[in-house]
Amino acid sequence: MAAEFEDGSPAEKLFNQGYSYTYDDVIFLPHYIDFPTDAVNLSTKLSRNIPLSIPCVSSPMDTVTESYMAAAMAAVGGIGIIHSNATPSEQADMIRSVKSRRVPILSSPVFKTPDSRIVNEFEGDDVPFVFVTQSGNEKSKLLGYVAKSDWLGLKDTEIKLGEIMRTDANVSVPSHYDLGQINGKLKEEGRDFVVLEKEGGEVVDVVTKEEVERVKGYPKLGKGTVGSDGRWMVGAAIGTRGSDKERLEHLVKAGVDVIVLDSSQGNSIYQIEMIKYVKQTYPELDVIGGNVVTMSQAQNLIKAGVDGLRVGMGSGSICTTQEVCAVGRGQATAVYKVSSIASQSGIPVIADGGISFSGHIVKALVLGASTVMMGSFLAGSTEAPGAYELNEKGLRVKKYRGMGSLEAMTKGSDQRYLGDTAKLKIAQGVVGAVADKGSVLKHVPYTMQAVKQGFQDLGASSLRSAHDLLRSKTLRLEVRTAAAQVEGGVHGLASHEKKAF
Repeated sequence: MAAEFEDGSPAEKLFNQGYSYTYDDVIFLPHYIDFPTDAVNLSTKLSRNIPLSIPCVSSPMDTVTESYMAAAMAAVGGIGIIHSNATPSEQADMIRSVKSRRVPILSSPVFKTPDSRIVNEFEGDDVPFVFVTQSGNEKSKLLGYVAKSDWLGLKDTEIKLGEIMRTDANVSVPSHYDLGQINGKLKEEGRDFVVLEKEGGEVVDVVTKEEVERVKGYPKLGKGTVGSDGRWMVGAAIGTRGSDKERLEHLVKAGVDVIVLDSSQGNSIYQIEMIKYVKQTYPELDVIGGNVVTMSQAQNLIKAGVDGLRVGMGSGSICTTQEVCAVGRGQATAVYKVSSIASQSGIPVIADGGISFSGHIVKALVLGASTVMMGSFLAGSTEAPGAYELNEKGLRVKKYRGMGSLEAMTKGSDQRYLGDTAKLKIAQGVVGAVADKGSVLKHVPYTMQAVKQGFQDLGASSLRSAHDLLRSKTLRLEVRTAAAQVEGGVHGLASHEKKAF
């Protein structure tokens, strides 16, 4: 008869000792492998009615998720949540931008009216074309375009664009064209770009041959996160004030698929009342509540009617809530505790914050989360808002700021911290910069492959399998000492270069 071994601790025992553990504090013990890595299925649910192919969500931060990021996240099988540090109409326009396209490419084309003068339009090297529309912006019919090569041969730079523009009707394609269709059009006609148009001629975007070739060099894209209407799915954040009801109406009209109530401490009368309002007014719309870190917080929002829970308080790299307010919880403990109560009601949990490596994603998911929400992990990517700059060391960086930073709060995010009516503003976040990560179209698929390898080592072929193994006490954990954490990383080298893929 085989002897029974007691090795490591079950999660229930580990997380009931009164300690607040982060992801780095704990480590899983390996289990038994009987399937290949590619057999791991990471499909999941964001909320009660929103399925995803991969468990990745981009955070509603103004230096992380706008149209470009949300389109890219949908393309790889995740979802983006558009931030609310914008007017209701601006946020709704971002939703429409995502819903109106089927390629994860957003350019910054220059639009002018026919009466605009050509002088100075092509001074920048990054302006290959100027597009002429009736109103001078993308929200009107395309009349023609002027290429930089046309301008270079002109002597009279005061000439109006309408007098020299090309009026090639074949330059436009329907906005629902996917990457393959656009690539076929470019090759068939030998073009350098095509214009994506809605019915009626309104311009959605311009896609260049160079951008198509760039995207083709990344891991092959699947169907992506598509709703019943055949369009990409996208979420949006709102607050809990009366004015957010009007914002919500704008977003629903724009086609938003899920709403996230954005608050650093979600267990409040304000959020509970907003949850009830959303569910009564738009019963078919999923609403995600939070943030919460305790079982009692979670239970209150579940009773109010949430379709998903966002977990995390003070665990983000740019968040100072725990330092300033002495409130919060280690993210590993928070995810396990909230997931334990949420699973009883079938409510998916989003582990929000604290993700620096693929291993952190594995830990969050196995501890009970259905998805992970990422800020710094995606900030600095091609698709993140903002322009790249060179820092003092010559490194390409983009700004990344906490929504609790004073800089962000001046744009409206102070209500997230229930501070919009306070005379004195207290920061719960900082402003910083993160290095260029390249495109999420490459970054996320490679990260998911690493997560699959982690699941394989644990003997879990899916998220449900991982959760079952944890609850049955088959999977075991241990707490890592400071020395063990050092040993678990790169150490003992005079120098090294660390590449994830």
